[in-house]
Amino acid sequence: MRSWTGWRAARLAAGAVALTAVLAACGGSAIAARPAGNAVRGGIATFAVVPGFTPKWIFPLYTPTNYYFDVVADFDLQMYRPLYAYGSGAADIANPSLSLADPPVYSNGGRTVTITLKHYLWSNGQPVTTRDVEFDFNLIRAAKTLWGPYHPGNFPDNLVSADWISSTKFSLTFNRAYSHLWLQANQLTDLIPLPQRVWDRTSAAGPVGNYDLTPQGAKAVYNFLAQQAGAAQTYQTNPLWKVEDGPWALKQFDPTTADTTFVPNRRYSGPIKPRLAEFKLVTFTSEAAEMDALRAGELSYGYLPYTDINQVSYFKSRGYTIAPWHWVAINYAETNHTSPATKAMLNQLYIRQALQHLVDQPAYIKTFLAGYGTPDYGPVPALPGSNLANSSERRNPYPYSIKDAIAILKHNGWSIHPNGTDSCARAGSGPGECGPGVARGQKLSLRFLYGAGTEATLEEVETLRSAASQAGVQLNLASHSVNGLYALNTLCPSSPQCNWDLVYFSGEGATWNFGPPSDFPTGGQIFGTGNYWGGGYTSPTANRLILATHTQSSLAALYAYENYLAVQLPVMWMPVPDLQVSVISNHLHGWSPQSSLQEIYPEQWYLTK
Repeated sequence: MRSWTGWRAARLAAGAVALTAVLAACGGSAIAARPAGNAVRGGIATFAVVPGFTPKWIFPLYTPTNYYFDVVADFDLQMYRPLYAYGSGAADIANPSLSLADPPVYSNGGRTVTITLKHYLWSNGQPVTTRDVEFDFNLIRAAKTLWGPYHPGNFPDNLVSADWISSTKFSLTFNRAYSHLWLQANQLTDLIPLPQRVWDRTSAAGPVGNYDLTPQGAKAVYNFLAQQAGAAQTYQTNPLWKVEDGPWALKQFDPTTADTTFVPNRRYSGPIKPRLAEFKLVTFTSEAAEMDALRAGELSYGYLPYTDINQVSYFKSRGYTIAPWHWVAINYAETNHTSPATKAMLNQLYIRQALQHLVDQPAYIKTFLAGYGTPDYGPVPALPGSNLANSSERRNPYPYSIKDAIAILKHNGWSIHPNGTDSCARAGSGPGECGPGVARGQKLSLRFLYGAGTEATLEEVETLRSAASQAGVQLNLASHSVNGLYALNTLCPSSPQCNWDLVYFSGEGATWNFGPPSDFPTGGQIFGTGNYWGGGYTSPTANRLILATHTQSSLAALYAYENYLAVQLPVMWMPVPDLQVSVISNHLHGWSPQSSLQEIYPEQWYLTK
């Protein structure tokens, strides 16, 4: 038995939240597709990738700039499955059937969890063992600051020891007893068995070893694998990516377009084996190009841009099913709380309140999203039928009103210049003054970056800019690809760039969705001190409330957290568009219901004549 003890966390920072016991008690299971028509074995299914969310990172440990979970962006999900799977049909619940391990067993007052692996094989015929889990764990521990999901105080900081008991059993002891629901969904899902016998190396020419058993060696292995993952032109030929335990193996990858072709992993040990001969991710540079391919019959599974919703009847008449794809998500324009140029302004609550009053969410949904969306007034998804978002978060505390935005700014010492740029007239930190650090004459001019590629996003930000202009707030718009936004979305002082004030990632997909490896509506990674995704927002009160949500399995703790941030506006809340309005060939089956965690499981798909 190999053991690890140490690296005890100095503090417990904010983290994620547990769902209610009602949801947690629901077990998930894979749903075997029932043949409709004459099912055939084989055939090719093609899936349209939304512009800007192209496959780009094959290594299952993500860097911060690659840590976004789009239904196709993390294409390696098809090749490497997490220890614990979530999502059963449209429900955001644990899925024991697709998990690589039995449910965790708790002891030691809830501080120790013991996990037993199921029998899975790698595609090279070797078994998936606890050594593969330990390998993943050691890489995370050694390179945690380079790992996208990392938040100080959370995994792996909150571990006291790890015991690798046998090839199929291991235990983890944490620094305190946590909610079982939060621990499994937002911590244990971080563990993804990796093929140690193939990947434990520090160079392409060097031998495989046990380098990960020391912090220095593990860091070297992580750096090597990350460097290999950065070379997309080698994905198709690199032997590292030829060993997988998921249902699919990579056949082809175009480094220019990111078009991707998968074939079945014949050694897949999961409950449902692929029936398709190939599964393809097809990328597009624009929505218009995707529509052309859809009309030409080149896609099994595409989508309608919101500007083309009037095409529903056309596609129905040509043998397609139209299916809005609902998902567990929140949407916001990230506010930069760290920029030396503007943080004094943006850290004033009244400035953020004025900005929020300029967002007309109901109009955006009706006009630009053709009704396919949900208003977002806080940090917990307000899905219909869910009791996680309470009644107060379902009401907008800052309804659209240019008049109110102007009144707030004027009350706090600003000289208002409609269709110009407001300026601070009364500097100072007293009543009726602009606030600490805001200099007299400071202009209310902000750099607003947004994701290119979708017409709905452009219409939203142009309308927002127009409303802001009427209140004297100048929004300087600049569009970038989503991948480009991730490169620019850096915080100060860690980056000398920091040349943005608001950044809006939304295209036909929201900024933050609650899917693996964080399946419950979490706060720490987004809004806790030290966050990357909340623009550097920090609040001792928010930290305390977030901590309560993952140590107390109660809706009261969740409601206190969401109520506070709904009012405090760490970001500018924006409407959540449906993930997409899917257009699916009537010859393709097994895709319904669409996962609220925006995952796709093409091993369940099949074609009929």
